Amino acid sequence: MKQFPCPLEALVVRTDFSADGAWDALRAALYSPSKHGFLAGVALVDDRRYEGLTPDQAIDLIHPSYRHPLLVLADSTAVTSAELPLLVVDLRGDRGCCVRVVAAELWSIENNLAGANMDFEEFAGAVDEDGVFRGF
Repeated sequence: MKQFPCPLEALVVRTDFSADGAWDALRAALYSPSKHGFLAGVALVDDRRYEGLTPDQAIDLIHPSYRHPLLVLADSTAVTSAELPLLVVDLRGDRGCCVRVVAAELWSIENNLAGANMDFEEFAGAVDEDGVFRGF
């Protein structure tokens, strides 16, 4: 399978193609600033070749030059929930460790990990009872 592109931003890879409306809502959420004006630095990958990828399979498709500390998957869970809980995969400390984050809060994880202000474990430890990070 073809490797992912290698942008400077965090890759958000669509792995579920069952709901185009949810994908459109997800894109809108990612490109809308937070109430404090923050945006996630993301590059969207919308390619059916990546349909059904698991986090482990996705990690294997990362270009060696990709330097961002995370990878984001828009999987079936993300597109079937109103909050659009994306799957964020750690590529640094505990490579392959995952946490869900509502699309509107991806900026928090992306900005803080990209800037090395926080560690992935801090976000993983701040999830709600259902395992989803909704902000601090």
